[in-house]
Amino acid sequence: MSGTRRAILNRAAALLVVAHLSALGALAGGATAQTPAQSPAAGVDNPQRAWQHWTLNCQGCHRPDGTGSAGTAPSLAGTVARFLSVPGGREYLGRVPGVATSALSNADLSELVNWMLWRFDTEHLPANFQPYTAAEIGQLRSRPLRLEASQMRAELLKKADESRSP
Repeated sequence: MSGTRRAILNRAAALLVVAHLSALGALAGGATAQTPAQSPAAGVDNPQRAWQHWTLNCQGCHRPDGTGSAGTAPSLAGTVARFLSVPGGREYLGRVPGVATSALSNADLSELVNWMLWRFDTEHLPANFQPYTAAEIGQLRSRPLRLEASQMRAELLKKADESRSP
């Protein structure tokens, strides 16, 4: 089987899984924990679409609940919005490998990042949060982080912890 045909079949199978999960949520009377029907997040025009992008592109490593996978994908749950409170943190989120190298368009990716901030860490989302735009994501992802991403993450989270200390 050719690589193109395999990719098409894999994408079709993933879409069927998303459709099935969406149908289960509808049968259960609306949104489920994994498929919020509405998002109060700025910059998220279609939370269902953002969730589908998450399901197809991110949750395999970051897990459905955003808790991550040891050694491969860091947790987003209770953490991801903390980056917005320190210099360089906003830029970091747009440059991490999973964001910068995503096959999603800049518009879909900006919506997904805004959705992830709301979905996995509303507690730390700043009151003056300005949503990511497609143009901003496009600019940030043009300079992807590579091996330095995990060290930068640790340094930024340390700064975020220090800024919260009395």
